[in-house]
Amino acid sequence: MAFDIDMIKAVYEKMPSRIEAARNTVKKPLTLSEKILYSHLWDGDATTSYERGKSYVDFAPDRVAMQDATAQMALLQFMQAGKPTAAVPSTVHCDHLILAKQGAEQDLRNSLTASGEVFNFLESVSNKYGIGFWKPGAGIIHQVVLENYAFPGGMMIGTDSHTVNAGGLGMVAIGVGGADAVDVMAGMPWELKFPKLIGVKLTGKMNGWTAPKDVILKVAGILTVKGGTGCIVEYFGEGAKSMSATGKGTICNMGAEIGATTSTFGYDDSMERYLRATDRADVADLANTVREHLTGDDEVYANPEEYFDQVIEIDLSTLEPHVNGPFTPDRATPVSQMREEAEKNGWPTKVEWGLIGSCTNSSYEDLSRASSIAKQAVEKGLKTKADFGINPGSEQVRYTAERDGMLQIFEDLDATIFTNACGPCIGQWERTGDNNRVNTIVHSFNRNFSKRADGNPNTHAFVTSPEMVAAIAISGDLGFNPITDTLTNEKGEQVKLDPPVGDELPSKGFAVEENGYQAPASDGSNVEVIVKPDSKRLQLLTPFEPWDGKNITGAKLLIKAFGKCTTDHISMAGPWLRFRGHLDNISDNCLIGAVNAYNQSTNKVKNQLTGEYGPVPATARQYKAEGIPSIVVGDHNYGEGSSREHAAMEPRHLGVKAVLVKSFARIHETNLKKQGMLGLTFADEADYDKVQEDDTINFLDLDQFAEDKPLTLEFVHADGSKDIIKANHTYNEAQIGWFRAGSALNLIKEQNKS
Repeated sequence: MAFDIDMIKAVYEKMPSRIEAARNTVKKPLTLSEKILYSHLWDGDATTSYERGKSYVDFAPDRVAMQDATAQMALLQFMQAGKPTAAVPSTVHCDHLILAKQGAEQDLRNSLTASGEVFNFLESVSNKYGIGFWKPGAGIIHQVVLENYAFPGGMMIGTDSHTVNAGGLGMVAIGVGGADAVDVMAGMPWELKFPKLIGVKLTGKMNGWTAPKDVILKVAGILTVKGGTGCIVEYFGEGAKSMSATGKGTICNMGAEIGATTSTFGYDDSMERYLRATDRADVADLANTVREHLTGDDEVYANPEEYFDQVIEIDLSTLEPHVNGPFTPDRATPVSQMREEAEKNGWPTKVEWGLIGSCTNSSYEDLSRASSIAKQAVEKGLKTKADFGINPGSEQVRYTAERDGMLQIFEDLDATIFTNACGPCIGQWERTGDNNRVNTIVHSFNRNFSKRADGNPNTHAFVTSPEMVAAIAISGDLGFNPITDTLTNEKGEQVKLDPPVGDELPSKGFAVEENGYQAPASDGSNVEVIVKPDSKRLQLLTPFEPWDGKNITGAKLLIKAFGKCTTDHISMAGPWLRFRGHLDNISDNCLIGAVNAYNQSTNKVKNQLTGEYGPVPATARQYKAEGIPSIVVGDHNYGEGSSREHAAMEPRHLGVKAVLVKSFARIHETNLKKQGMLGLTFADEADYDKVQEDDTINFLDLDQFAEDKPLTLEFVHADGSKDIIKANHTYNEAQIGWFRAGSALNLIKEQNKS
């Protein structure tokens, strides 16, 4: 029996008429993405044909999902919104704050001690406001959502960029910041710029060593980390239908790494099988009544170039396994070319760890196929050259995999079975050894930025499928190609690994003793949420100050970031996750990973008040203490990666008024707007080079801030000379209202008072 079945039924009842209204308005056949978007308009039936990439549109998502690291700030904000309960079905999942070190049992026990205060806070807030709570150890948010909440044709938002995993069940699922979640939980419309559409036609059928992961690794190589920005990627074709639902989820999940708003697939037999296997036959039955509406129109897929803004075609029959990295998820290398690439670039080829799991590759099918490779190693007398780490996606997957003997196979290779949680993928991995040595690991995660998994800037992390992780880890050689290469076993024989095999779904069905779900109180009005005033982990929020309506003048340059500046660079994860509910404490990591363009160092910027170089947060705090505003300048795709709104809230808290960059990642730009900051882009990218270290910045026409009107900034250099720089923005009138009020939350509070 599915959760929230009445809500799903209501969505499907409205869908035919809403899609018909959209088709009449748009006057052309519709993609799946358009069907879902137009059937979730806040105002009901479509009366306007929205312009892709330009029109801001109000939507009504069906549900909200939050993970423990981001839920803290989201719920701290929601507590200020003045609402007695969440307006739409919402859940919290405890998966990020569990350190991987010794193994599941001990690590989980340690996390309950180390982060018990946070877990208790999230549990009590969930209980009070009608939010479903998934306990630590229950599983990784996106796998749990796929197993329990995702449904074809639905729309959801989540406070994690990999919310897009739900596209594996045909949803439009979008990663957002906590302030966006507050909008929806408060019963307000949620605003999104109507996305452009990229169509990916999949022909043929995968075989041998090729896996769904290779599809998105290939796409990432084509589109790069910013090629999907502002777009929904819609997969179709016979190749799409041949994949499992969890395989589709893998592809959608890593779409976050190309900047895509989300990715999705049309409803098909594999989704129906997955729904029924996960005890949601009632959802499958309902979906079948509107099946024609849960995929794109035939005309769209017959002539995709006419209906998508960009079309990519991939033949699965010839697609080669890929290994992407290091240090960026879009550096795509076919396995047959990896040895040559590694030698050419000086990458260390000895592999020390193989890590299988994460929200994108921790399904039963993933573990099944990877374990088939591990089993071969045991049977063929191979001694594994690298360490293994396994993160099952959920307690249901773990329990079923253990019942079916898969985990034992890994343990026979001395693998460490970690908790059903994010672990190394989010930097929650206490790895032994020198934390600065040059080394190589392979994993099935999505992100491989510097310092991501283990905090070591010299760890070369490569992304590949779970089965390829197993093969490469067994060989201990980054350049190993299981399609062509052999390995020497303990008898001195040359043996070859056979292609992986596995089950899409467990033949005996899924099983679980305790799934870790806790329903909220039917009446939460008497539930008390306690935040200790002296807590180091949690801090009640103080509203940001509204704009005074005047030009910002006398601002100092805090940092000019050079090159890649992801949310990991702006607000690091790893050990800093423990402060996600305490804005002041976590602000001590603000921009400490960003490279200063003037000295190529991290966390070393010039303090214009003292003339000395020091940490970014300390410098910002001194400017703020002196009443001096500051700004941040950045490069392309600034804010790539996680949805974490702390990357916007921290500079806001430390007195930064504006972020001026060559281009933004979508979620980060929105987060800046929500927190009452100015997110601006250079009208002329070459002006980035004009910004000098000792600059003082004056806004000349901010008092005339208006939609579609660029802003003018004066950069006064130390020698008295000036450069006038034009800055573009994408603020509409409503978003300018957030800026005026000091934040979007401030506006919500005012509206709820009236």
